[in-house]
Amino acid sequence: MDFLAAFHDEALFSERPTEGAWIAPESSALIGLHQLNREMIARGMRRLRPRAATLDLDATILETRRREALPHYEGGRGYQPVVVTWWEEDLIVADEYRDGNVPAGMGNVEITRRALAALPESVDWRGFRGDSACYDERLLQYLWREGVHFTISADMTQELRKVCTDPEVRWETFETRPTEIVEAAEVEFTPGDWPSYAPPMRYVAMRFTAIQGRLFKDGTDVKYLAVVSNRQDLAPADLLRWHWRKAGTIEHVHEVVKNELGAGIVPSQRFGANAAWFRLNLIAYNCLSLLKRHALPERLRDAKPKRLRYEIFSMAASVREHARELTARLAVPPLTVDELVLARQKLVELSHGWQAPGPGSPELPLS
Repeated sequence: MDFLAAFHDEALFSERPTEGAWIAPESSALIGLHQLNREMIARGMRRLRPRAATLDLDATILETRRREALPHYEGGRGYQPVVVTWWEEDLIVADEYRDGNVPAGMGNVEITRRALAALPESVDWRGFRGDSACYDERLLQYLWREGVHFTISADMTQELRKVCTDPEVRWETFETRPTEIVEAAEVEFTPGDWPSYAPPMRYVAMRFTAIQGRLFKDGTDVKYLAVVSNRQDLAPADLLRWHWRKAGTIEHVHEVVKNELGAGIVPSQRFGANAAWFRLNLIAYNCLSLLKRHALPERLRDAKPKRLRYEIFSMAASVREHARELTARLAVPPLTVDELVLARQKLVELSHGWQAPGPGSPELPLS
């Protein structure tokens, strides 16, 4: 606990307002943890040299009864950290620990900037997906200026709903579900402060029509949603499918980090200590992700920590010493001998990539 307490700097909280939401600045030690994670990602990707990175941003709630925790929108008390994941590589590139009362749409430009800066230099195609908490004109303009391809769930304002309900909109069937029919259409809409010199964004609307007498929560049988994007290379249906893939990525990360690692536990009364504990668990997640993608067999690529714990990290063995050699005989090895040897070789090769080359050192091949 003393180790975690070192990440808390009480002086940074002197400007905390007595009321309202506030994002706490990070201590130098906490910033150092982010730099560690960023360096680990850079070195882990050095050999692969990935070209594409799709970032998914989402917040999650950490429930706690500690009196320092503030109320959140679901009615309880706790913290609401934001996490940004790299979809293609299953890596967490940025996070920000926040009080429970901080709205999910607050400060997302800053954390998105931090996430983009954490990507390797080899990445030349960048994408971003977010829910309606990211529907902020400052974030939209930032992503457009940075050349990031994005899809974001739009707020269904009265103005946008009016456009969606126009009888001139040409709807096409997107999906037929047991309880509803989903249709899609492109609509013309421009948010209030969008720069006149910027290219227009695409708004792809969805109309959900309930069948068999079913009603939505608002008492109607028709519901509208919309996605805003600057991507011109995808048809409306493909754009929606690409956007909806986010639901299977960031939620998976939250579930694993909170329930299979230790991030769901709030260990301290100090904000900085809790932020460090959360970030350490995210670093552990990245370590396991790099291990699965760099060294372990393909069948373990999507394995969760619990499975890895029982199949790899906690293998029963009989340890023997003979002729000054120490050997371990595995009871029921989940990995074959060839897989273990190959995994060790890959980790050794990866470790060479983690060492800064000295003068005259030969470069390792990238393939």
